[in-house]
Amino acid sequence: MTALREAITSGRLAPGTRLPPYRTLAVDLGLARNTVGEAYAELVAEGWLTARQGSGTRVAPRATPLPAKDPVRRVAAPAPRPVYDFMPTSPDASAFPRSAWLASSRRALNGAPSDALGVGDPRGRVELRTALAEYLARARGVRTAPHRIVVCAGFAHALRILGEVLDGAVAVESYGLAFHRSLLTGAGLRTVPLTVDADGARTAELDSVDAGAVLLTPAHQFPTGGPLSARRRTAAVDWARATGSVVLEDDYDGEFRYDREPVGAVQGLDPDRVIYLGSTSKSLSPALRLGWLVLPDGLVDEVVAVKGVRELWTGVFDQLTLADFIARGAYDRHVRLMRRTYRRRRDRLVAVLAERAPHIAVSGIAAGLHAVLDLPPGTEQETVRAAGRHGLALAGLDTFRHPLSGMPPREGLVIGFGAPPDHAFNDALDALCAALPPAP
Repeated sequence: MTALREAITSGRLAPGTRLPPYRTLAVDLGLARNTVGEAYAELVAEGWLTARQGSGTRVAPRATPLPAKDPVRRVAAPAPRPVYDFMPTSPDASAFPRSAWLASSRRALNGAPSDALGVGDPRGRVELRTALAEYLARARGVRTAPHRIVVCAGFAHALRILGEVLDGAVAVESYGLAFHRSLLTGAGLRTVPLTVDADGARTAELDSVDAGAVLLTPAHQFPTGGPLSARRRTAAVDWARATGSVVLEDDYDGEFRYDREPVGAVQGLDPDRVIYLGSTSKSLSPALRLGWLVLPDGLVDEVVAVKGVRELWTGVFDQLTLADFIARGAYDRHVRLMRRTYRRRRDRLVAVLAERAPHIAVSGIAAGLHAVLDLPPGTEQETVRAAGRHGLALAGLDTFRHPLSGMPPREGLVIGFGAPPDHAFNDALDALCAALPPAP
């Protein structure tokens, strides 16, 4: 209750903002329904909230931020915290399968061998590597064995390790995460952009690039959304074979597809020239810090040596829990559930935009957890600012553009529809539509 009152008095919850039903909020917060219901009732009695049949519980119209205690000394107010998260890197945290994960955790702890409590294997627990080898072969078409898998603390950790193994330059997609590029440049590598279009990166450009590796998002190009075409997949592998280079395959959300047949991993075309990188960040939660590298035989020892001291390794019990979670089918069930959930949200996003902003084209929606909204020229920055004023956290397309890209700038928004929970999704879409530029 104190946190809600403070959010209202500070202006972070604006007058008219609709709050989730107290039963839903109780589930999300892990509190008793009566506790949340009593807090709502007291705030209504104090005049901070209104509760009317049919319109839900909202912040009262007269609830305004309190004046500063010292009117003479003015301090710049911090930017308000976003109410709705449309960032494209976030899954729905409220959907984490707590009960199933807890059951796997108990089984993993009870059944853990004694050696699990000692100094671990830098490659990761064999139980998890074995479960991953089976799952990735079945679900993503990856060809590997447990001894070729190295467990990491997420994708960024894996990329940092590879940055120490590679040298020279790495070709990257002209649109991608600046953070990933910074990991490579921080390791002393140059990044060279490849043009991106509806069929993914133009891998034919690799023939004119002096690079020892290429980083690709083949299943669902981040952030523009297209899959890498079969011809371009083959071209990337042929280039790697001919030059002795490697393909780094970032399969960040390959399990979530909606309107097309599954697109298997490029790694299946040549396990000796493709390094496959995966994690639980989109499928379960980024808080788990669990990822993996599927490596060519010749790179395993070098990667393990670079991985370094054990204080940087992923916790053993999280590894054993994930191994059990996969082996018992809970991972598959969760992915299927979230695929339906995210597809429903994607369909709602598309339908609302078609009705209320038909001048805004939507693309990149056949798979994954985000969509691209194309904007009229010259409107991206102001739209991002307007979104902030409406309580939205989202990203403009320009923030993902490689600074050396020769592509003409494309203005748009990258909308992640994974994070807003179901009870807040319609309100988040209302705020988004309010922030979009009007039809010309």
